[in-house]
Amino acid sequence: MNNTTQVMPFSFKDCALSAIATGRRAQTLRELRDHIQQVQPDSIYYHFWGGRLQPQFDEPEYNNDFAGWVRHALRDHSTAEQLAVIDPTEFESLEDLRAEIIEVIEARLYEQEMVPWSKPDEKFSFIRSQIVVFDRHHSLEDPARLGDEIPHTTTSSIFYHFIDARRRSPKGRDDFSNWLEGFGDRYVGLIERLADVDPYFSTLSELRNQLTDVIEHYFHETESKGGM
Repeated sequence: MNNTTQVMPFSFKDCALSAIATGRRAQTLRELRDHIQQVQPDSIYYHFWGGRLQPQFDEPEYNNDFAGWVRHALRDHSTAEQLAVIDPTEFESLEDLRAEIIEVIEARLYEQEMVPWSKPDEKFSFIRSQIVVFDRHHSLEDPARLGDEIPHTTTSSIFYHFIDARRRSPKGRDDFSNWLEGFGDRYVGLIERLADVDPYFSTLSELRNQLTDVIEHYFHETESKGGM
């Protein structure tokens, strides 16, 4: 019996992050810390994830805006490296992520005698984000076809369903896993494999390839074992 008809089809969507100026600017590491303590959570989100949806002509040196600014404007290599290795997927909430950033900065401020300043034209400008969602009017009923669909899915759709979904889902999971859960225990193994994919240190194109590989390998192994 085919169980795919018992679950609503997966509806693919695209998205864009609308950047909104907050009016907050920092010229020193201390000012950066002070503003991070007060900005809205979606500003923290934007400065860690917003760059994923921007056109990139080269590989960014740092994965988040805070690390990049500390390195290039304040020329503080050590702090920049510490901020750069923070993986937002390891934190249950943006507030937990905020606390980690502040802890790194405060540790540096404690050991510094002189607080470096950026040039007036290199101040850090805090941006907050608002996500805009577009319906692609394309859906999928059979999970076995997911591996065929992902390679042709836009990177903005990958962002929406695999990255942004984590802050929308009560379980902190991607949309694909939440959909597969509707089929009961049938795709538990695939859900577990998707949970092991870390989206932060890859470009969206690389992430799309990783997801394709994970899904294709899962169904290939399942077929080799005689089906589900």
